Amino acid sequence: MRLFHVSEDPNLSVFEPRIPTRADLDPEVPLVWALDEEHLPNFLTPRDCPRVAYQTGVNTTDEDAARFFTPPHRYTLVIESGWFPLFAQTTLWLYEFDPSGFIKQDDAAGYWVATTTQTPIGKLCVNDLFDELFRRNVELRVVENLWPIADSVQGSSLQWSLCRMRNACERQTL
Repeated sequence: MRLFHVSEDPNLSVFEPRIPTRADLDPEVPLVWALDEEHLPNFLTPRDCPRVAYQTGVNTTDEDAARFFTPPHRYTLVIESGWFPLFAQTTLWLYEFDPSGFIKQDDAAGYWVATTTQTPIGKLCVNDLFDELFRRNVELRVVENLWPIADSVQGSSLQWSLCRMRNACERQTL
């Protein structure tokens, strides 16, 4: 298993545990966050880019697979068109960690955490996000507004992740 931290900063050498801001986590336990390779496409975007990521899972129905995917893809990343220019010019750095210091925090999202300082064992540069996603067989979709697809996947049998939705276009009301 490979674990990564994704950053736009090319000069990180040590990762110190930080207090989590999520309400569902203990604010007394500082953490270093990492992501398993399977879920890495969720974060192959500019940091603040809102996105919807979804993939098939063990509970995905044939109906949902047919509804949400273009064969042969089984992993899709959706961004808003307004973020396309920044997406095209962003360089990311993938800091790889020794997984032995981490425990799984969220299976569906692929999050792993450590309570101790971590030093990367490797660093990869990704200067073409499109190519990296395509190389990983991820379908990229560009839409005007993320909320319709976000609402749809939340009501499906897919594994999904909604990231940075506070930066998405406003919900459209009918």
